[in-house]
Amino acid sequence: MLSKSSCWLKLLSHLIAVMIMGLTNVVWADDAQSLTQNPELEAKVMNIATELRCLVCQNETIAGSHADLAIDLRNQIRVQLTQGKSKQEIIDYMVARYGDFVLYNPPLKSNTLFLWLGPFALLIIGFILLFKHIRREKQASLTIPSSKEDLERARTLLNTPQKDLK
Repeated sequence: MLSKSSCWLKLLSHLIAVMIMGLTNVVWADDAQSLTQNPELEAKVMNIATELRCLVCQNETIAGSHADLAIDLRNQIRVQLTQGKSKQEIIDYMVARYGDFVLYNPPLKSNTLFLWLGPFALLIIGFILLFKHIRREKQASLTIPSSKEDLERARTLLNTPQKDLK
């Protein structure tokens, strides 16, 4: 049976492993292929797409995602740009349809407070648990009960010259 401290350490190591795996996806992401022959229009599409989060991948913009939904959203941006809508109108449309979460950098509001403060809160909680665990382990190691025979044996071993131990 595992002790509480080893369970917490195992949980912490799993959490760190998951975070590292999530970061590797960002490293391998590249921009999606353009669908138009008009480079000016495609530059505008990608400019807007870099500000919007892929709702499937969640750690990528729709400019870099290859998910079907991201492709559909880029197509929607392209259509709206050809209809003469501005960048802000398109972003407002996406926010109205999908909420603030679709913004890659969501604004600091009461309903997005968790998105901004959640990672910091988890980090602080992790440090608090780590410090409590270290303090508890340190106190446990300082209060090891020992008998008189154990202490006498330790003194004898510590006072014995090195050549006698071989």
